[in-house]
Amino acid sequence: MKRFAKFWWDFVVGDDWRVAAGIVLAFGLTALLATTSVPAWWVLPLAVATVLWLSLNRVARGR
Repeated sequence: MKRFAKFWWDFVVGDDWRVAAGIVLAFGLTALLATTSVPAWWVLPLAVATVLWLSLNRVARGR
């Protein structure tokens, strides 16, 4: 069971927990917007682009 949990942790989180946290937050925001009359389709593409940019920017600066 421990190896199974470690596999999923490595698969979802990978090398950077910040990326996983950002996408989880985007899923949450999308779910919240889906319950309103506001279209929610744009949240995930914007979040993925933003998280990718932040991640690449952090690596390029050496942090």
